[in-house]
Amino acid sequence: MCGMALAASLALADLYGAGGAATLQAKAAAQTQAVSPLAAEPLYADIVGRARDLRATVIALEATPGLKASTTPLPLAGFDGVAAKAADLSTLDMKGHVDLASRDKDGDLKCILKGISQDIPKRVAEVRDAKSGPEEARALEDLAYLLDDNVGVITAPPKAPV
Repeated sequence: MCGMALAASLALADLYGAGGAATLQAKAAAQTQAVSPLAAEPLYADIVGRARDLRATVIALEATPGLKASTTPLPLAGFDGVAAKAADLSTLDMKGHVDLASRDKDGDLKCILKGISQDIPKRVAEVRDAKSGPEEARALEDLAYLLDDNVGVITAPPKAPV
């Protein structure tokens, strides 16, 4: 059940920039207009803040000169720090999952947080295991999208039950 919720969340995301910067700007504007009350709770506000900061760092790494043209992986400045922060965020996402499960609250979100918690280390490993610059760039992009989803699922306004 949790896997289906995560898959649905990711399927609905603008995964490969079809809308580009305009989509991200519209998304950010919508998020500031209507935000889930859960996002104001300390644990979830911490997750959102960390995911946003980490995403900005990952996007900066994507701009590493020569990355997309290199036939070998390039050293990514500060990636060990990114990996450590990602591990901490993964732990917080799992903590959010456990918290929501204990409160019997928001079944989809608790499942999505669990899935994101499990996916973050996989995305970090994909960056480390890349065999070329373009593979690194793609893995960084995937990590950035996952971090964006981490923010979006928490800040999305609650929907009426169907």
